[in-house]
Amino acid sequence: MGMALPDLDEELRLSAAPDVPWQTVVWNDPVNLMSYVVHVFRVYFGFSRERANELMLAVHNDGHAVVAEGPREAMEAHARAMHGYGLWATVRRAAS
Repeated sequence: MGMALPDLDEELRLSAAPDVPWQTVVWNDPVNLMSYVVHVFRVYFGFSRERANELMLAVHNDGHAVVAEGPREAMEAHARAMHGYGLWATVRRAAS
């Protein structure tokens, strides 16, 4: 079950400043089913079925997708959570 992060949306809005962003990137892997990836995105991030499906297809077709953007600490927490679900995720500085 995903942990609720009630202040995350506010934190992401506040941090949309020029000096910010870091990204959580989920990478394609040969193990996880597409339906499972959609499930994880819905449960953990609270995405709609449509948005979760869109991101899963980006992972599948492009090899990766940016699933979150904001402060480094929050993005690292997301990456650790994705690892907990068995997904391959990394954190990177957003291109300016």
